[in-house]
Amino acid sequence: MNAHYGVRAPYPGNRPRRMRRDAFSRNLMRENQVTAHMLIQPYFVIEGQNRREPVISMPGIERLSVDLLVEAAVALAALGVPAIVLFPLTDPSTKTDDCRGAWDDQGLVQRAIRALKSAVPELGVITDVALDPYSPHGHDGLMNGEGYIINDETVAALVKQALSHAEAGADVVAPSDMMDGRIGAIREALEANNHHHTRILSYAAKYASSFYGPFKDAVGTAAAFGKSNKNSYQMDPANSNEAMHEIAADLQEGADMIMVKPGLPYLDIVRRARDTFAVPTYAYHVSGEYAMIKAAAAQGWIDEKAIVMESMMAFRRAGCDAVLTYYAADVAGWLKSG
Repeated sequence: MNAHYGVRAPYPGNRPRRMRRDAFSRNLMRENQVTAHMLIQPYFVIEGQNRREPVISMPGIERLSVDLLVEAAVALAALGVPAIVLFPLTDPSTKTDDCRGAWDDQGLVQRAIRALKSAVPELGVITDVALDPYSPHGHDGLMNGEGYIINDETVAALVKQALSHAEAGADVVAPSDMMDGRIGAIREALEANNHHHTRILSYAAKYASSFYGPFKDAVGTAAAFGKSNKNSYQMDPANSNEAMHEIAADLQEGADMIMVKPGLPYLDIVRRARDTFAVPTYAYHVSGEYAMIKAAAAQGWIDEKAIVMESMMAFRRAGCDAVLTYYAADVAGWLKSG
């Protein structure tokens, strides 16, 4: 019977809801926090001056010329976001089978690095080390006559690209290609050329995912890529143990940080990686994830801010030290405004 009628109810001694009743006690027991310091903002960079182009499949995201990129980066740093990552949109006429534009000292990425480090030196600049923006076929490596992405020759090209970025002033190079042995080769080259402080963020567990579609639009590889796939070098979404082997190899070869990509659908991989290796662990909240949130929010079906903040907390709870997300500037702004 209820105590209201004179008989004490047999309540359990532990009432977890007591601690959830008020904001102060919820705050006192909160295990994880979302902060601006865990965010990395990706930017798409284009040639020209005072140019911005919307990415249609990613509402709110634009390709920016270097001058506008610098303006955006200054504002981002003021919000407390510690780093950005760069992705170029290259002119199709400059794409070649050997991808030599990737290590052009006067290339778009190299010029952007120098401009950023001059204007906002405290902001970490991370660069994508992959050949897809420079290849006519849109793949992340060099292709042989049979249409197969060849490993060792691609690694040699990636080394040139990474060195070019380091020499331009990049703080972190981030190989995202999933070629075997590329971390060791890049680390050796960086050391040999006195880039001892250049960090390597390895996309150590990058899956052949369907969540990348809008990104391909943003960097102009969708049309060239066609109905091809990257199954021969990116990981099978069915596999988890394989990711641990890939991560272990990259760490042994000299990676300073590891990345799991995509993000939310692969939080089990993040947690396994964090528990197994206890190294700086990041995830990429990719373009498809961003686009889906934007689409649902535009229909009024979800609360965009609430969904994004919950997603960031999910990354943190799973073990992420940082998240690459197109929402980084928004999240930092929301946190600052309270």
